[in-house]
Amino acid sequence: SSSAASSFLRAASSYTRTRFFPSSLRNLNPASSSALNNQRSTASVVVRSFHSSASRWCHRLDWRSPFSLRAQIRALNPVIERFQKQFATMAAEHPFKEVLTSLPKLGGGEFGKFYSLPALNDPRIDKLPYSIRILLESAVRNCDNFQVKKEDVEKIIDWENTSPKQVEIPFKPARVLLQDFTGVPAVVDLACMRDAMNKLGSDTSKINPLVPVDLVIDHSVQVDVTRSENAVQENMELEFRRNKERFSFLKWGSTAFHNMLVVPPGSGIVHQVNLEYLGRVVFNTNGTLYPDSVVGTDSHTTMIDGLGVAGWGVGGIEAEAAMLGQPMSMVLPGVVGFKLSGKLRNGVTATDLVLTVTQMLRKHGVVGKFVEFYGDGMGELSLADRATIANMSPEYGATMGFFPVDHVTLQYLRLTGRSDETVAMIESYLRANKMFVDYKEARIFLLFFQFYLLSYKLPQQERVYSSYLELNLAEVEPCVSGPKRPHDRVPLKEMKADWNSCLNNKVGFKGFAVPKEAQEKVAKFSFHGKPAELKHGSVVITAITSCTNTSNPSVMLGAGLVAKKACELGLLVKPWIKTSLAPGSGVVTKYLLQCGLQEYLNKQGFHIVGYGCTTCIGNSGELDESVASAISENDIIAAAVLSGNRNFEGRVHALTRANYLASPPLVVAYALAGTVDIDFDKEPIGTGKDGKSIFFKDIWPSSEEVAEAVQSSVLPDMFRSTYQAITKGNPMWNQLQVPSSTLYTWDPNSTYIHEPPYFKNMTMEPPGVHGVKDAYCLLNFGDSITTDHISPAGSIHKDSPAAKFLLDRGVERKDFNSYGSRRGNDEVMARGTFANIRLVNKLLNGEVGPKTIHVPTGEKLYVFDAAMRYKDAGHDTIVLAGAEYGSGSSRDWAAKGPMLLGVKAVIAKSFERIHRSNLVGMGIIPLCFKSGEDADTLGLTGHERYTIDLPNKISDIRPGQDVTVSTNNGKSFTCAVRFDTE
Repeated sequence: SSSAASSFLRAASSYTRTRFFPSSLRNLNPASSSALNNQRSTASVVVRSFHSSASRWCHRLDWRSPFSLRAQIRALNPVIERFQKQFATMAAEHPFKEVLTSLPKLGGGEFGKFYSLPALNDPRIDKLPYSIRILLESAVRNCDNFQVKKEDVEKIIDWENTSPKQVEIPFKPARVLLQDFTGVPAVVDLACMRDAMNKLGSDTSKINPLVPVDLVIDHSVQVDVTRSENAVQENMELEFRRNKERFSFLKWGSTAFHNMLVVPPGSGIVHQVNLEYLGRVVFNTNGTLYPDSVVGTDSHTTMIDGLGVAGWGVGGIEAEAAMLGQPMSMVLPGVVGFKLSGKLRNGVTATDLVLTVTQMLRKHGVVGKFVEFYGDGMGELSLADRATIANMSPEYGATMGFFPVDHVTLQYLRLTGRSDETVAMIESYLRANKMFVDYKEARIFLLFFQFYLLSYKLPQQERVYSSYLELNLAEVEPCVSGPKRPHDRVPLKEMKADWNSCLNNKVGFKGFAVPKEAQEKVAKFSFHGKPAELKHGSVVITAITSCTNTSNPSVMLGAGLVAKKACELGLLVKPWIKTSLAPGSGVVTKYLLQCGLQEYLNKQGFHIVGYGCTTCIGNSGELDESVASAISENDIIAAAVLSGNRNFEGRVHALTRANYLASPPLVVAYALAGTVDIDFDKEPIGTGKDGKSIFFKDIWPSSEEVAEAVQSSVLPDMFRSTYQAITKGNPMWNQLQVPSSTLYTWDPNSTYIHEPPYFKNMTMEPPGVHGVKDAYCLLNFGDSITTDHISPAGSIHKDSPAAKFLLDRGVERKDFNSYGSRRGNDEVMARGTFANIRLVNKLLNGEVGPKTIHVPTGEKLYVFDAAMRYKDAGHDTIVLAGAEYGSGSSRDWAAKGPMLLGVKAVIAKSFERIHRSNLVGMGIIPLCFKSGEDADTLGLTGHERYTIDLPNKISDIRPGQDVTVSTNNGKSFTCAVRFDTE
């Protein structure tokens, strides 16, 4: 930016790699330190990369040096002195320097300095939702009148008037969160960006995260071994055997890039680790205090909103930009105020609550909005309950489901091992900056006349919201969601009737179209020499899994109590049901052992299988061959019941067409029942050891029993001991040998890590804008095409193009692993695009599967093979779709894959937020049909050729503008271009 910055970079180029932070810089005055965080200059990049606090959040401290540190300091002292002067000048020029305020400690001294919102003296701030105040503070602190301007600050302060106008603001998150499925392609992209910088003759070290990046390896463990005391060890050995190359690559990345912390496999689920350990709530960087905020490459990053940390999922492309210091461009969101009152009834779980909230918000319409929870009912919700609700933000469509920090948050921080001083700093800062909520009723005692004492209740100040919803917690009832979508809630008492209607209904989200005469079919088979049978609705997978529930002690201990009561009554899960328990952290194991409940879970087959994201993302492993054959040969509609957040068809397992989301205790109950075709109120679950029928009420614990177990078993030392060891890894991780080079050495024979082609022909000048001419339709979809349909994460089908590619390279079928694990290889992932076996493509006239029609020849081909035919012939392609295109997981491969297939545009009724952004990031044009129109109403069959008239100059393209789409058979229609920000 400045000549001084350039000279500093030149002098410090080798020095940067040591990440040593000299005392002369470390002792900058606070005003200078704050300026450090607000400047775009290369100098701030370099200095920030030097600094590394010796806290537990230290990111890859590395004191290695090619020559002595003293020599480096002597060489740099003149430059540092110049920079101290320049930083002082920068601080003086900060547009909001007058609100930089000291935060004193109670016993003397100060915690640091902060940009004070009250010091802005603007009454509009008092009415802002707490979630918007976090955006405001970030804009004030980062304001440099270049990346973040004073006008942006004013837009946020005037949120009540500006948010309905869809104004654009920049936002700089405090950190970035990755898991390995999305983290591997992100590190691959960073590595190939370094190669591109090298080829263009520039400084490769500029490709480096400028904010803390936490990567938790949690998506690679599969449920191969179950019902065994050794399941954890055996599954981890298989995980390392399959993923050694990926893990070595990530370990290389943790040393090659600064500011990157990698949490090894077997540590837990990313969102639970984030909640229990990584979440800061308030940062203190160089003496400057500011709220924690995070964007993550997993849509359930929103779980951290339950801790009062603003966080949401973004595509990998946006995350990489945030890592490299670019502010995120976002539309200033509306905020739905969701008031909670009352208290959950006895026996009702947080899972029942979140499924109810999801259905309500889905109906209300919250896409692109924040949801902020408030009201007297907040005091009745534990932090784990709040995190459960926040976790499912993607399922109800919101960007965030936010719970401001209050006393419950502070209690949780102490419980999870955060120090008293840290909690004191967090509370002091948030109170001083009007970001803390006190739900305790304020009572003023007034002396009235002579001896009367009246209690006067002060009402909570109600903030202004864009719209309002309210729920009395006492109205929530036990429920599940399914069989194909997370927002299709079914009250437990209606489950049997709903299941039977699903059998009768035509094929769809709530239908399987099973003929009446086939509905009572029984498939008898032999399971390891013992007679067994399956019917429609028989449960074959029951999994206590997923970040949504495994971080919540009340439902996890509730599951253990159900297992215990069933054992005592002599009721056991049938052996052919695949049972598994995958906790989100080692803390869960500690408290299940502490209260003696793991023993009973084991007796029911729910042995711990690993610490990571398993069945919920399709890592459910294979079913026993006898079970799989019975389902396939008899066309049985088999069911899975899981404590997850996603149940899209084909995601959990290819053979479970009905998939229900339920609380962990309900997962155990359905495992015991063996079927979803049951009325728990009227029908027995089974027969006990005394020959008597056992009903649901006999095994269901009371809220008091659960609360007592939580109180006695969940202890702070469990969190401290678990996370003290988390970065030490395990023997298998520690044995991985990785090179120390800053440029990655690509192995051309690797089927896991491959250099992608995005930057291979890059020049210093961008190629410019171009429209789409005479494109063929590759696929024609209906509504609710998810990222799982576009880029599946699960198993690689034996007949697919990806399978053929792997077999041709000597990879045996047993070593295929999953698509998710191979996201570091573009050649596999391009072949896995639109490879979901449940894909419904209108070009196939009702046939289900990953194929399409090659329009010029009329041949039916795998989608990849058809796309390559079009590319080889020089033809562009487009995709037609219905509503909610790209819903589900935030998956950048759902945009990268189509780009590599040659797709130039997607024309749909509506898009999911993250996926739309990813399409733009990969140069694919998202277009929306006009209201009331779609492919069917316009008479489009997908056999036409499409031309999209996009302006030739970027300056002529505006967010949301109309463009004309014409076809070769004379049709013409108008679409809105979904470039949503400048």
